[in-house]
Amino acid sequence: MDYIFRKRKLLKTLLSLSLLFAALALLQKLKPGDGVSPAPGSRGDAAGAAGRRQLEAAANWLEAENSFYRSATSNGSSSNNGGPASEATAVGPGGPTNLSSSPAPAWEVTVTKCSPNGSVRSLPWFSGLDSRFQQYVLYRHCRYFPLLLNHPEKCAGPGPPHLLMVVKSVVEQHDRRAAVRKTWGRERSLGGLSIRTVFLLGTPAAGKDRRNLQKLLEYEDRLFGDILQWDFMDTFFNLTLKEVNFLKWFDIYCHRTRFIFKGDDDVFVNTENLLEFLASQGEGPRRESLFAGDVISRALPIRNHQSKYFIPKQLHDQPYPPYAGGGGFLMASALVRRLLAASEDIELYPIDDVYLGMCLQKVGVEPQVHYAFRTFGIVKRRVSPMNSDPCFYKNLLVIHKLSPEGLLQMWDTVHNTTLVCAKKVSFNLNE
Repeated sequence: MDYIFRKRKLLKTLLSLSLLFAALALLQKLKPGDGVSPAPGSRGDAAGAAGRRQLEAAANWLEAENSFYRSATSNGSSSNNGGPASEATAVGPGGPTNLSSSPAPAWEVTVTKCSPNGSVRSLPWFSGLDSRFQQYVLYRHCRYFPLLLNHPEKCAGPGPPHLLMVVKSVVEQHDRRAAVRKTWGRERSLGGLSIRTVFLLGTPAAGKDRRNLQKLLEYEDRLFGDILQWDFMDTFFNLTLKEVNFLKWFDIYCHRTRFIFKGDDDVFVNTENLLEFLASQGEGPRRESLFAGDVISRALPIRNHQSKYFIPKQLHDQPYPPYAGGGGFLMASALVRRLLAASEDIELYPIDDVYLGMCLQKVGVEPQVHYAFRTFGIVKRRVSPMNSDPCFYKNLLVIHKLSPEGLLQMWDTVHNTTLVCAKKVSFNLNE
């Protein structure tokens, strides 16, 4: 056993050195003029040089983060960006063991075929929409996209994950992903229950140094092996694309997982409390239909043009079904296949958490209200001291939102054994 351990440790060291040399070679290739052309009105070459310096600094930072990650977690996740594996294998004392003799299901979308639906231009209300919604309506029918970064091995093995942490992020927010990896998103085993993590991303928005950002993201994924990236642009309206593409990905690669937590990259999650809550659910149909979070009921579409949640009346003119705030929610994996089937019969909607509520309504599942999910803060008044009280974080499940530095600090505080919180004590005065 000691021999196997030393051999694995040596292989990890060699892999880390290989990745470092690959990064240096990658940075060497970034000559002046590499990347996308400067946008009109930009600072041109000066901005490009600044972008390259930022990329070099970020690559060094990522290597430092990887050193921490290697020392902090005992279960690494291998990257497989070349496509899905043909069969799952497990390594045991007797060597690799095939878990499947037939080819595994694969992501079949390999080419982006998304042409605008010109017929909507003739609708009487189309010309009255602003340009953002015109674009959305023109491409609303486009649903599934190619995977640029994939990890079909994420849930493979003889013991599937008990809990999969699914985190919505964008390419530039590497500091948020780093904070999540060090805290609630760290892949580990708690009480014999396996926890795995993936981040959901699209491609950089227009006008950014897309080529260099993509190279940096690919390097980050080689270090950590936890990024799923699809070939659609990361915008607010495209969050629903992350929803439906993830449902399909999970059904193909991860359906043996028991539960899913899905949330943003700026939330605090008390992982131990999540597992305790799941253990309290018992077995049976109710657990198989579990969908819990900060549930919003009787909401109406927002008509204020200044709000990012603005919805034109022509697009939706009914009250929303109950839905969980997208900052974080829990669901059973058995529910995913039903939601996937329902989603394919429902037109995409530009607000992802509302869209998921529409899918839940179609399958007849009522989202479960749980007051330990605080996706609008512990209290909505942001300046309240309650929003920074670690004793609340110690007892709740999900709190939104924190900066990367705030998340790291709060995580350390909550897990400090010297933290003392008030306890409720009952006295029987008749005794």
